[in-house]
Amino acid sequence: MRLNNRYRTKIAGFCFILPALLVVGLLLLYPVISSIFYSFTSKHLIKPGYDFVFFDNYIKILTDKDFWMSFLTSVRWTIVSLIGQIVVGFTAALALERIRHGRGIYRTLLIIPWAFPSIVIALSWKWILNGVSGFLPNFLVKIGLCQSAPQFFSSGGLVFPTLVFINIWFGAPLIMVNVLSALQTVPKDQYEAAQLDGASPWQSFIHITLPHIRVVVGLLVVLRTIWVFNNFDTIYLITGGGPANLTQTVPIYAYNVGWGLKQLGRSSAVTVLLLIFLLIVCMFYFKILDKWEKEGA
Repeated sequence: MRLNNRYRTKIAGFCFILPALLVVGLLLLYPVISSIFYSFTSKHLIKPGYDFVFFDNYIKILTDKDFWMSFLTSVRWTIVSLIGQIVVGFTAALALERIRHGRGIYRTLLIIPWAFPSIVIALSWKWILNGVSGFLPNFLVKIGLCQSAPQFFSSGGLVFPTLVFINIWFGAPLIMVNVLSALQTVPKDQYEAAQLDGASPWQSFIHITLPHIRVVVGLLVVLRTIWVFNNFDTIYLITGGGPANLTQTVPIYAYNVGWGLKQLGRSSAVTVLLLIFLLIVCMFYFKILDKWEKEGA
């Protein structure tokens, strides 16, 4: 009877999680497996049928200079955006931690950029920074800072920093909220003890604050690395990867190959390479996080 009850409990538990497993299988496993499968074929979006070409798609991708330019752009885009988001978000969280009155109001106002859909953000910044009728370029000309309206989205020297600024403005609130929550878990008596021992604010930050919140910050870095590197909508909606492919990242490159050239096999190979790269990066991150958790245990 006990064995029957155990089996019934296990079967009932499996039945409860079965819908979630089906959803995960349909939304996650199927696209991944199909991408890996098609990456070894000559699958075309228009032509019927396909042949197995094995590693031919990967060879073509890895010998394409446009792919490597897109990859380097993605790396720069991720590193600069991530550093900017962490610095701005961390600074805002530390500032809000010192505020005693109206903290909820400030936190709500600062989280607003994260609440907007990507298309709203993209179109709003395109309107603000448009080189012809945009508010900011014409304002800079009117106050005499510029002789002509800056072309933020068509100038080779301005387009990448502009996109990075928009991404930092969009992503920093998420870092701020999570870091602020982590700061509130730091025991206050440790700060009081450090102050009695004559520790400076910087020493308290290094030896008390950082050790308590570094795991949270590390997880944020992992998530933001994946999200920023895979970011497609912000850049595509604003510049489409231009001008002259200066802002073309790996996701946009995969889109252009798959939907522009209709070569689904090559596009799938790009996504598989992107998955492998991000898995390697995440493995490196998780080794560091595991080390931090062991040190804090």
